[in-house]
Amino acid sequence: MEYLFTERAHLMCPGMCFGIVLCIKALFEEKRIRDSFSVLAQAHPFLNALIGYERETNAYYYDITDSSKVSIDIKDEELYAPDSPVIMSEYEKITGRDIDLLNEGMLKAAAWKMGANTCFLLVFHHLLADGRGALGLAVELAELYANGKKPGYAPEKLISSAEDLPKNSAMPLISRMLTNKANHDWAKEGHDPLSYREYHEYADKFLKTDKIRHSLRKTESAEVRKMRGECREHSVTVNDLLVARMLISESTDKVIIAADLRDRLPFYNKGALGNYSTAFSIAIKKKSNDEFALAQEVHKRVKSIISKPQQLYLILRCYAALDPALLDAAFMSAKNVFESKSAGFIGNMVFGFASPEGCSITNLGRIDNNIIDSGFFIPPASPAIRKTQGVLTINGEMMICTSER
Repeated sequence: MEYLFTERAHLMCPGMCFGIVLCIKALFEEKRIRDSFSVLAQAHPFLNALIGYERETNAYYYDITDSSKVSIDIKDEELYAPDSPVIMSEYEKITGRDIDLLNEGMLKAAAWKMGANTCFLLVFHHLLADGRGALGLAVELAELYANGKKPGYAPEKLISSAEDLPKNSAMPLISRMLTNKANHDWAKEGHDPLSYREYHEYADKFLKTDKIRHSLRKTESAEVRKMRGECREHSVTVNDLLVARMLISESTDKVIIAADLRDRLPFYNKGALGNYSTAFSIAIKKKSNDEFALAQEVHKRVKSIISKPQQLYLILRCYAALDPALLDAAFMSAKNVFESKSAGFIGNMVFGFASPEGCSITNLGRIDNNIIDSGFFIPPASPAIRKTQGVLTINGEMMICTSER
């Protein structure tokens, strides 16, 4: 049984959904659509799971059942473009309420006919997968739907204790002091654990008023090739350049970046769902708006952070060190709905829930696949972030989707 450990930070926090849109070069057939998700559920146990709760230990876990919990909505209308407003409207409808994880599955799917193609919208809760894992599942769906290629069984194995994190990633002294004090104060306050039901009721109301604006920007293949060439000339990555551009366009000194840890965690099973990612911030006091000079500085900072486990794993170490009940209460305390100074401190000072001013980028990278016509990634609208960009490059074409309060 897999318990929520570092993933618990995504449990009682609204806006933890994201989307992947794929247009697949295969005719629209309802039976084949439904059969494809059934086959995927046989390969991925978490597609059959709800979130369960053990009252005695105040622990949440993936309650894997004997049937798929994927919600599939077959649409009657035909679409004519992969960036149709209908798709984003459907995404906003799905994410405009809080998913009841104790009673609903963590993947919502919609499918439309698009000429000779089939277009899928996949909406993931972050407890099901991180962005890279979700993209892997989406590509498996494309291969299965178009070519009948069945994915192999992928047993789930998540981070289950602090011992699963590298030993040289222990938190710095000041971070340990802050988390220890928060835990001590939480215990002293003597709260009963915040119930999921209480959270869910509040989160549902919050999402109805927390309006998110989404926008799409396409960069054609020729321009992407030019961008890559310029990045090579300046010894930076495309992601470094995108971060630099956000630093400039948003007049900010800090951008949060998502990072994949799959290659660093020895227990990860290839193809498994779940969370194997972390995030860190790049903070730079800009001296000019020269985007490549700034990208070079970003490159140095990224290279430095990923080479230092104490920095790379810092947020996961924080999740692991905090009392789970305190972590549950952080969001509602930051919103002054659950009274706790310790949880409010974590929610405000560590996560930034009280005033979402942050900017972030999640780049899922690039894929080349002759059965995928197009697609894009809709990033989560974390209540700690003002503006986030989701980047995905398919067959040379880059799509950037922005979620913004």
